Amino acid sequence: MNRLNELFDSKLKVINIGLHGFADDLKSLDVDVIDVDWRPPAGGSKRMADLLKKLK
Repeated sequence: MNRLNELFDSKLKVINIGLHGFADDLKSLDVDVIDVDWRPPAGGSKRMADLLKKLK
């Protein structure tokens, strides 16, 4: 058996980043999920991120 097939013979474990609905769907299918609450820095605003960098 090649290594790729071994991957699919084991129980799925997922790290979910930011899409909580996706994590909920996986949990409902009895998949082990670590749900990370991630958002882009400064809400995704480049201007705000540049201003925050200046504070460091």
